[in-house]
Amino acid sequence: MSQLAVKMVDIRKTFPGVVANDQVNLEIYRGEIHALLGENGAGKSTLMNILTGLYQQEKGNVFINGEVRDFKSPKDAIESGIGMVHQNFRLVKPFTVTENVMLGQKKSAILKMDETEKKIEAISEKFGLEVHPNSKIWQLSVGEQQRVEIIKMLYKGTDILILDEPTAVLTPQEVNDLFGILRGMADDGKAIVFITHKMHEVMDFADRITVLRNGLSINTLMKTETSAAELGKLMVGKEFVTGRKNTTNTCGEKSLHIKGVSALNDKGLPALTEFSLHVCSGEIVGIAGVAGNGQRELSEVITGLRPITGGSIELDGEDLAKKSIQEIIDQGVAFIPEDRHGMGLAANLTVIDNALLKEYRSNKYGSVLLNQKALREKAQCLVDDFDVKIPNIDCPVKLMSGGNLQKLLLARETSIDPKLVVAVYPIRGLDIGATDFVHDVLIEQKNSGAAVLLISEDLDEIYKMADRIAVMYEGKLMGELPVEQADIGEIGMMMAGATRKEEA
Repeated sequence: MSQLAVKMVDIRKTFPGVVANDQVNLEIYRGEIHALLGENGAGKSTLMNILTGLYQQEKGNVFINGEVRDFKSPKDAIESGIGMVHQNFRLVKPFTVTENVMLGQKKSAILKMDETEKKIEAISEKFGLEVHPNSKIWQLSVGEQQRVEIIKMLYKGTDILILDEPTAVLTPQEVNDLFGILRGMADDGKAIVFITHKMHEVMDFADRITVLRNGLSINTLMKTETSAAELGKLMVGKEFVTGRKNTTNTCGEKSLHIKGVSALNDKGLPALTEFSLHVCSGEIVGIAGVAGNGQRELSEVITGLRPITGGSIELDGEDLAKKSIQEIIDQGVAFIPEDRHGMGLAANLTVIDNALLKEYRSNKYGSVLLNQKALREKAQCLVDDFDVKIPNIDCPVKLMSGGNLQKLLLARETSIDPKLVVAVYPIRGLDIGATDFVHDVLIEQKNSGAAVLLISEDLDEIYKMADRIAVMYEGKLMGELPVEQADIGEIGMMMAGATRKEEA
């Protein structure tokens, strides 16, 4: 049996009107990688914030190496050997790796750069982190920046390391590299905890798994004693279907046809370069790629939000590039944008206003004065059909949870019986239940004959949903292939910039 590093006993933490943790128990062992699973709001982040000293529990005890600890601040946790790598990195981009590592250190009034660089090199060599101490942060890839965050923790003496959604923006190769590093750290006697929504990562890399639901610790299991299906059921409290979700072949004629499209980003630099792709009616095409490689710009040129500098975009033979946004909407294009708060919905407006933003010009609600009764009935119908949980349809959407916001957005966009659905990272930040709902809606649209363009950085989602996979890198199409022929290694190589061999 590995040595017990952390024991959290009967932890309780509340916020106004919310019980975040209720008698939660957790044990973390040295030499193991421990996965913490649960839906959004299950209490995972609160529990880790207690362990790292950001919050203080109201009841219960935290034992570190067998001794009771009462952390009053993150400083106390760090001094006890606990460190956390957050999903959004805490790095100063114009600084070097060494300068970032030294931030906050108070060991000496004189900065000993050479000594620090040697220690960083020693840590890098020991755990295979491969980052040069003199590199500027802005020069590093996302995966390398994450390594810097890990080096920062190790430099401070961390031997209990927590990572929050560590693979959200990594390629498959970077994911394997990361967990190779974490396995080496575990083998060195450190305790590793990672929070994730990706079931295959849990089954591939974890040793022990704790599931939280509604603020309660439901169970802790060894990976060898469980399955993805069982873990899904523990997370949501009901049977959870794993594996491929899109199983019907409804592909028809070409609907969306993108030919040699080029476009600029917000800085006036090339974002898309001679990009060509088609999507058939009754087909889901998944766009894979690390975020920031032209996916947002692609969605915006299709929906009329960004002009193209070359090429053409046709939907059922109609040139969308020459149409206004309203004409594109009237043509039957639905858009689920990446930013559901800022672009998809108007936060300060009511549910009614947001549900019918695209239909106010329709004569069915009145040509001069809007028929308020008809508007309310339609909004209520959308809310009921999509099970949007709200106090009433007059409440502002800024008070709604992420899952309910996405349901409302889907309800509005799909109520027009679209010919084309453009969905950009539609499950980002959603828990397993809301994710399943979103996927059901997209498959329903596909089965109804719509062409669906699904842009995602989650390969699990693409494998589960797409009929065909296309890979983007720096605004170019690196290759495409049917999902049944997709090899994760080849997909990962294309995501990193390699052209598919068969198409080179």
